[in-house]
Amino acid sequence: MTSREIIFANLKQNVSARPGLNFDRDRCNDLVGGGPGFPKGYQPRRWVEGAYEYYDDIWGNIWHRMAAEGACKGGEIYRPVIAEWEDFVDFKLPVYDRSEVADNYRKGFEQFPDRFRLAGLPGWIFAQARYLRKLDNYLMDMVLYPEELHRLHNMLAEVFEVLILAAGDAGADALVFCEDMGTQNDLLFSPEMWNEFFRELYTRLFALAHERGIHIFMHSCGQNRKILEPLLQAGVDCFQFDQPAIYNFTDLSALLRKYQSCLWSPVDIQQVLPTGNRQKIEAEVERMVEAFRGMLIFKNYGDLNGIGVRQEWDDWAYNKILEVCGLPEHG
Repeated sequence: MTSREIIFANLKQNVSARPGLNFDRDRCNDLVGGGPGFPKGYQPRRWVEGAYEYYDDIWGNIWHRMAAEGACKGGEIYRPVIAEWEDFVDFKLPVYDRSEVADNYRKGFEQFPDRFRLAGLPGWIFAQARYLRKLDNYLMDMVLYPEELHRLHNMLAEVFEVLILAAGDAGADALVFCEDMGTQNDLLFSPEMWNEFFRELYTRLFALAHERGIHIFMHSCGQNRKILEPLLQAGVDCFQFDQPAIYNFTDLSALLRKYQSCLWSPVDIQQVLPTGNRQKIEAEVERMVEAFRGMLIFKNYGDLNGIGVRQEWDDWAYNKILEVCGLPEHG
């Protein structure tokens, strides 16, 4: 099987196929990614003031992060575009050219033509809306300003529609986006609110992708069990979880099998990898394979410093994965 065929086999829950692999540092990788590029007229800005590095995004938000060497790669919203709803009047969406985006995706895919083609998106509905408003404001908006929030969500969907169409033009096999909706223990909002604000939009956008032969790969951190089935019903084909151990594996695997979906995940970055316990890390690889055989794509986590994990610990997980896949050990 080619790399692309292996990923499709796991999406179809072919238990005879080895798990998919998605690792950096010249390790085994069955995936190739492409990005949309920047919208028209956007030039990224980045600068340092004191202990903080500041930067903007395509939506106009200002972010900041600690500037110290070895600090976490990510950051937090410093100044949102729609700090008050009065600012919404002047909010302008980024504008993408469909043909240019398709060309950008193709350039990424052409690097490794035998791999499964992932089209990356610059966020999704909840992710961008909560950044544009800042999370504490956004959660209050769900109760106090639902009409404004629906308008904002629908505006964001216009941008993602263009990108989905462009990904289809470029021959993408799947879309991938990040949409963190949970805390350690539960959702950030009720399942009823998910139904009210997201179900219809997600279903429509996912259907647009599926009509063009594109699968839906969704990253979401936190404990999202209460909306996993609605998300699968809306059209998610693969969940990318960095904390899979937060879920009951028996329950999660049964749910994925019911909807012929897939798990794309590292060994858990919260409860397992940071322990530095080789026996526990290797045992978790075996536990994941046993639970999700035929519907599993293994990956590494891209910011080991940010989670306090040594490269050696990451390699323990990787070499154990190669062992269960019947592949030679990484040097």
